[in-house]
Amino acid sequence: MIRSAKFSIGQPVKHRVYEFRGVIFDVDPVFANTDEWYESIPQDVRPHKDQPFYHLYAENDESEYVAYVSEQNLLPDDNSDPIRHPMVDQIFDRNLRGWYEPKDAIGH
Repeated sequence: MIRSAKFSIGQPVKHRVYEFRGVIFDVDPVFANTDEWYESIPQDVRPHKDQPFYHLYAENDESEYVAYVSEQNLLPDDNSDPIRHPMVDQIFDRNLRGWYEPKDAIGH
């Protein structure tokens, strides 16, 4: 059974355990990365594959990067600071509630 995604494209989120936050730019209904990537996660914290996984433009105190995170490891991010990943401003506009909306293909 495939569950509906709890989070949406453009939503700011943070990791439940690790100190990073980001904005969702894509959602996989179930795990869709490599076995090598999956096996690299320590077994005691390895998430189940049968849940949504999210692609994030992510940041921590040191850098910006792309992250792939299971739904169980994400929480809504209530930090009002903008996400500084350079791709965010290229594909999203920030709305008044702090979420990000994809820019129109025409006019940007």
